[in-house]
Amino acid sequence: MTTADYVDAGEAVDQGTLNYKTPGADVAPPVVQGVTYERILKAREEEPHNWLTYYGAYDGQRYSPLDQINTENVKRLLPAWVFQAGTTGLIAGASTYSFEAAPVVVDGVMFVAGWDGWCWALDARTGVEIWRYKHAVPFDVSLCCGNVNRGVAVAKGKVFFVTANAHVLALDATNGKRVWDKTYGDVRAGESATVAPLVVKNMVIVGSSGGEFGVRGHLDAFDVDSGEHVWRCYTVPKPGEPGSETWPEDGEAWARGGANCWLTGTFDAETNLLYVGTGNPAPDFDGDVRPGDNLYTDSIIAVDADSGRIQWHYQCTPHDVWDYDSISECILFESDGRKLLGHFDKNGYFFVLDRTNGERISITPFVDRITWGAITRDGQVTAKVYPDKEGDPVHFYPGPAGAKEWTHAAYSPKTELFYVPVQDTGATATRRRREFKESIPYWGAGVQVDIDDMAGSISAFDAAGEEKWRYRNDLPMCASVLATGGDLVFAGKPSGEFVALDARTGEQLWQFQCGSGHHSSPTTYSVDGRQFIAVPVGWGGWAEGFLPGMLGAGHGSALMAFALPES
Repeated sequence: MTTADYVDAGEAVDQGTLNYKTPGADVAPPVVQGVTYERILKAREEEPHNWLTYYGAYDGQRYSPLDQINTENVKRLLPAWVFQAGTTGLIAGASTYSFEAAPVVVDGVMFVAGWDGWCWALDARTGVEIWRYKHAVPFDVSLCCGNVNRGVAVAKGKVFFVTANAHVLALDATNGKRVWDKTYGDVRAGESATVAPLVVKNMVIVGSSGGEFGVRGHLDAFDVDSGEHVWRCYTVPKPGEPGSETWPEDGEAWARGGANCWLTGTFDAETNLLYVGTGNPAPDFDGDVRPGDNLYTDSIIAVDADSGRIQWHYQCTPHDVWDYDSISECILFESDGRKLLGHFDKNGYFFVLDRTNGERISITPFVDRITWGAITRDGQVTAKVYPDKEGDPVHFYPGPAGAKEWTHAAYSPKTELFYVPVQDTGATATRRRREFKESIPYWGAGVQVDIDDMAGSISAFDAAGEEKWRYRNDLPMCASVLATGGDLVFAGKPSGEFVALDARTGEQLWQFQCGSGHHSSPTTYSVDGRQFIAVPVGWGGWAEGFLPGMLGAGHGSALMAFALPES
């Protein structure tokens, strides 16, 4: 037997400190201290100069009434500043990171999260970094679809964000120092986290990722002040619970069922309901091991904000064998005196529901090619093409990234139109049965996404599902859109162009080449009376799933802000 002498390696260097600042310049003004639930409730109406929460407001509309930049002057829009994050992804390899966040702005201070556990505070007027935080994320975290993070939440002097190893953190908004840190997922089982938190009342709401590894999805609430766990809502019922009859009676398919909530939900204070989309079942493509509808996968669920209990659900793709997560945003709006919810699903259909009870109002397709199956206007789902035989390749539209991936649509109450980024791309899946092994991908198929014969668009729809205009693109549109009171729709392309469209006609009015593809969520705000449009730019993530022909494209890691000339 031999012995070895070990040398004390000392303390790891805090990467967040390696950005020298003049003493005092690394402290932000205490603008977040006064951000409360009540302020977020009235964010759009009472302080449109800020972008206080992920979607700009609880309703998920991604609309700002700011109109300094409008259809008449947008052609004069220029870069105001650029923040270079200056780092590449380390967890899952440099080819898979992506800058996917939605910048949050409070009274001149911007907060944004990135891959690898990064979070920054910036001067929203100049882009100058105030502080940075770097979480120590293990390099061996299992990630399905990219080393990404979609943003932060702010309230009561704190900035909240999640890390790839399934932690939710609260940072001091003035200096980036950690206040509390809670684990809410098991990385050994393949769980992770990418969601932007949502502050509701005195809770921070987060969802889990990891459906491709055969985990059981859940939504969690933590106390804003202490980090204490308030409730957990599992999105796959265990035996004996409502919905469990949609899973096999024998075995543990339910325990590996997926249905992760990896996108931020929306909230209606009057109904006291959170509206959340759930992800795919596991295994994604092999339905024979999980016969039944598999609730609450691929569903819109309405969750009581106080108890975490599901009040109603609507399943968009029962017994999904195409990887059609229903995680996309649930946009809240009113029409003819009814409280409604609009949802553009990966399966290619636009669902409008009564958000008080889940009643179906309308279902219409929003993409040209849908071959996997069909959904009638009365909600009847018929599967037509799917991988049902071992080793037999099957081609279908849309591919597993969906007719619209996670990237968000917008709704303008001014035009009463929805604006949706569309991906018209197919894929071939070949079923390959795999035995379940913890933390090992549990897809149940080999998948190849089409590398040609694809298209994209920004398409405008009214609440009845009628298409009003279409801005066509040769490539799928893989980034969120932003609607403003200036009758503009902003959207980024995979090829790097950031464009402004007329919200009423779809005419392109302005364009800027940002140097890298777009896969993020632009936001808008104003400081000292000057309106800015901010967009993170950094191509990557699960590009092999939505645009494999651009896997080798330049990634980038910049946050760009645009404004009209000061003169």
